[in-house]
Amino acid sequence: MRESQLPSQPAARTPERPWLDIAAVIGITVLSFVLAARFQLNEALYALTRHWERVQIDELPIGLLVMSMCLIALSWKRYRNARLEVRARQSAEARLEGVLTQNRELARESLRIQESERKHLARELHDELGQYLNAIKLDAVAISDSGGRDPDLSVHASGAIIHAVNHVHAAVSDMIARLRPVGLDELGLAAAIEHCVDQWGQRLPDTRFELSVDADCSDLSEPLSLTLYRLVQEGLTNVYKHASAQRVEITLKRVKVANGRADEMCLTVADDGRGMDSSTRTSRFGLSGMRERVEMAGGSFILKSEPGCGLRLAARLPVN
Repeated sequence: MRESQLPSQPAARTPERPWLDIAAVIGITVLSFVLAARFQLNEALYALTRHWERVQIDELPIGLLVMSMCLIALSWKRYRNARLEVRARQSAEARLEGVLTQNRELARESLRIQESERKHLARELHDELGQYLNAIKLDAVAISDSGGRDPDLSVHASGAIIHAVNHVHAAVSDMIARLRPVGLDELGLAAAIEHCVDQWGQRLPDTRFELSVDADCSDLSEPLSLTLYRLVQEGLTNVYKHASAQRVEITLKRVKVANGRADEMCLTVADDGRGMDSSTRTSRFGLSGMRERVEMAGGSFILKSEPGCGLRLAARLPVN
């Protein structure tokens, strides 16, 4: 996720004071009236222009008055348009600031999760692999030192080596499953999602999971398949952490778009849990991360939920 380099504080704006402008106009008008009355400007103008009656130059003040009124109306219209543009820009800046703030929060959460995963993997590599590999080495050294003269020692050490190798293999398989979805490359997206749902079903025995895959996933690109899998994974994680649901329905289907020249993958994850107020801002980074994934793939993400009425998230992603 990338952030634009914007100043930390918005530039100070000059406060709008339209009443000062109106007061200035009124003051100038009153001053001009006083000067005109003091020096008899209208009489002087009439005396100057009455010799030009044949060209009707004495009607010029009426024309100037009408033009000034039109200019006043035009200026007022431009002023209102300018205020509307300023308000629209301020609203856009506020929305942009909100998006950038959410982007920063997602970036911080992503870094925190990344460092947490690294720490966890480092601990597993040290505790699981390191210690068991050292135990395998000690047993192998014991067999080598005995030279095969002690059958009981050899049998015991061989059994310990087999046990340690099985444990290391299980630990490595678990790490691989965490780094990469099981079966996504070999069996395909549908089988990987089914395996993921089965795992969550074992963790939530009181929750009924219903999976429906009505789509041909054989020609999907790897990024799209991985995005769909992560959406299912994150949706079920939210159910496990927050929903307390009795029933969860996962639906994946492939539909034709309006023009008929491309397909879309439609994924829905719905539960009957406690729900949430979708109109308020939530601190759940999982939902924000899902929306970010879908938008980066060029799709659309819809979240519907009400307190006590469960949660339903739907994503539509283009195949091509």
